[in-house]
Amino acid sequence: MSDPRTVQIRPDAHILLVRLSAIGDIVFASPLVGALRRACPEGHIAWLVQPECSALLDHHPDLDETIVCPMGHWRRLWRERRLRELAAGIRALRQTLRLRRFDLALDLQGLLKSGLLTRLSGAPERIGLGSREGSQWLMTRTLPRGGDPRRIGSEYLYLAEQLGLPTDPFEMAVHYSAADASFAQEAAVRERLTGGYVVLCPFTTRPQKHWFEERWATLASRLGSDLGLVPVLLGGPSDQEAARRIADDAGCRLVNLAGHTSLTEAAALIDGADLLVGVDTGLGHMGIALGIPSLLLFGSTCPYLETTRANARVLYHPLPCSPCKRRPTCGGAFTCMREIQVGEVLAAARGLIGKVP
Repeated sequence: MSDPRTVQIRPDAHILLVRLSAIGDIVFASPLVGALRRACPEGHIAWLVQPECSALLDHHPDLDETIVCPMGHWRRLWRERRLRELAAGIRALRQTLRLRRFDLALDLQGLLKSGLLTRLSGAPERIGLGSREGSQWLMTRTLPRGGDPRRIGSEYLYLAEQLGLPTDPFEMAVHYSAADASFAQEAAVRERLTGGYVVLCPFTTRPQKHWFEERWATLASRLGSDLGLVPVLLGGPSDQEAARRIADDAGCRLVNLAGHTSLTEAAALIDGADLLVGVDTGLGHMGIALGIPSLLLFGSTCPYLETTRANARVLYHPLPCSPCKRRPTCGGAFTCMREIQVGEVLAAARGLIGKVP
């Protein structure tokens, strides 16, 4: 496969980005949109994404459109053997994609499902990033996930450099609507947050990425008493039970909004915060993208110790087994996360927002 830098990207090119999920990965990849727009001021730039993540992209000023791929719905049709409906849905998406006459499609996910969708687009040039599961055979060219792994979103910066895109600046971005901003402002007044608040993002999809509920409760109390910030819990509907336990144990004024905001409403709330503390989760990465003082706790996953922002920091205590990613060997002890103590988090938070002891 030839060097991707030989791809000639015209100023009026039609370009498709394929990154179906997840929240954090879409935030990491977001600088590519601005870099492509600077290279293609007259072009058409679209992003193929699953519906639950599309709101992150709907208000991006450099993106012409988001195209929704109903992957979850398709999976249900497959399980229920409703194959005619599934085939009709795939044909409809194929028609939507091919009407755009894409010149270039970038598979940022590198999986078989994203590779098949990239091929479905009909783009004559198809470049896969870290392609695996056979998706590499659906691309015209492939690239490894290169760059400095210590830097946040390094693989996307590497891709941009290999394509010869302008990368100064190359910063993550999260955009939301005026309605989302109004929601956040009204919530701040209603919940008496105007004196300052800290957003807590404790929830992820994998237990080995979690910090411990009792420590979140203690931290929430200390952030209130020591730093004068009202703790605000954010998360999805599936996190509500755990959020209630943390709120009950905190023994302080805490605003529990887990499961009560949309994705972009949560972004607007984060944008108004004085501080964010979270684990390796999409909402946490949004804090860095929005320029909010952010402290993230990493254990089982590879940390980006270079956050590109002076007011963002990662706490990480590597062990011989780190990072285990999806295959922890500690028998549920999650020692890497247990090494992170409440006092350490509080001291780091104080440093980020300039509060003296």
